[in-house]
Amino acid sequence: MTSSPPSLLRDRNFLNFWSAQAISQFGTQLGRLAFPILAVSLLGASAFQVGVLNASATAAFLLVGLPAGAWVDRWIKRRVMITADLVRAVAMAAVPLLWWADALVIWHLYLVAGVVGVATVFFDVSYQSIVPILVRREQVSDANSKLEATAQLARMGGPALGGGLLQVLSVPVLFVFESAGYLWSAVFLWRTRDQEEPHRVEDRQRLAREIGEGLRFVVRHPLLSRIAVCTAMANFSAILMFTLLPILVLRELELGATGLAAAMSMGAAGGLLGAVATPWIAKRVGEGTIIPVAASVEAASAALIPLSILAGSDWLALASLVTAEFGISFSALAYNIMQVSMRQRVCPARLLGRMNASIRFLVWGVIPLGALLSGYLGGAIGIVPTMWISVAGGLLAALPVLFSPLLGMKTLPDSQEPEPLRKGREQGAGPPVHRRRR
Repeated sequence: MTSSPPSLLRDRNFLNFWSAQAISQFGTQLGRLAFPILAVSLLGASAFQVGVLNASATAAFLLVGLPAGAWVDRWIKRRVMITADLVRAVAMAAVPLLWWADALVIWHLYLVAGVVGVATVFFDVSYQSIVPILVRREQVSDANSKLEATAQLARMGGPALGGGLLQVLSVPVLFVFESAGYLWSAVFLWRTRDQEEPHRVEDRQRLAREIGEGLRFVVRHPLLSRIAVCTAMANFSAILMFTLLPILVLRELELGATGLAAAMSMGAAGGLLGAVATPWIAKRVGEGTIIPVAASVEAASAALIPLSILAGSDWLALASLVTAEFGISFSALAYNIMQVSMRQRVCPARLLGRMNASIRFLVWGVIPLGALLSGYLGGAIGIVPTMWISVAGGLLAALPVLFSPLLGMKTLPDSQEPEPLRKGREQGAGPPVHRRRR
């Protein structure tokens, strides 16, 4: 018999990393609330300008996502995360300084969002690649579950804290709190220790060749490729809706900043519950099955957001938004925990950065394009019709994983070779399913 791995709650090194992630997430959620409210309420941003702002924040995944993965594989990932936190702290601090100088205009927000986006690319690629370095392979799913639970606590508490602060403080002051959060995250990352060594210079290949190796691993993997397609389509559809959500809540429904914060906070409770419940659900319905089921539930829940416009009262509209956020967050967290854990388990250590960067390029690179399209459609055909297009796109996004061997798979593959279909059948995934499109 093999002994169970020690609890991560007793691992001081993981606890330092976990603390850094928690603090950074709270700072990020304050910014997620502050950016659109500052743009819409104080600077009078139009739907298109809000779309450009969201595009600026995510364009880095499209522009530097692939080379970032190759660079992260060459460097010490923890040091990359510390540097990214410091860059984000400085960039966020610039917003209140410009406001106090009475010089803040919308293009300043575009610039700050772009700088933060570049730093976030390097932080996120490193973050998703360092977990298998800090913990044992059999602890990866548990570590991801804890990290995602904290992220959801931040999603729930961050907007609530921001909403409370907005009752006594002005919006730009929220950026001060976010900047401080990134600084504290850097401190805890500095206290974290790892055994990672940088790749030897003589082992490095041309950057384009290393990037291509990571892309080929994702595209040729029979399950990762389907997950990448599903996630990219879902992200493109979701950004059509969530780019316009602040305008829907603040202008169409007239629920105010407090209403937007309440919807984000209460809805995030679903994400927290999803993060905590996913390991339990996986044991009963199957690790692979969670992925297509969660993708379908997330798409269906999104329909409640445009339906909120039909509510007869503010309370019913807010209830519709909260229910939608709850369902979206619960299913999204279950989806992410299982698919990220699988990525970390099946990928060779030397390719982790490039694999994660390749997937981020594919699934986040569509977001700035979707944000720009959302801003255009919001002005051309209206907020609610654009959101219904988003709902339809989300339902289509679930098809690549719904019609795949993941449905019915009890245990996800735990191999560094791209043979999950064979392994899944050996572990009780049921009869083979016809592989479409691949």
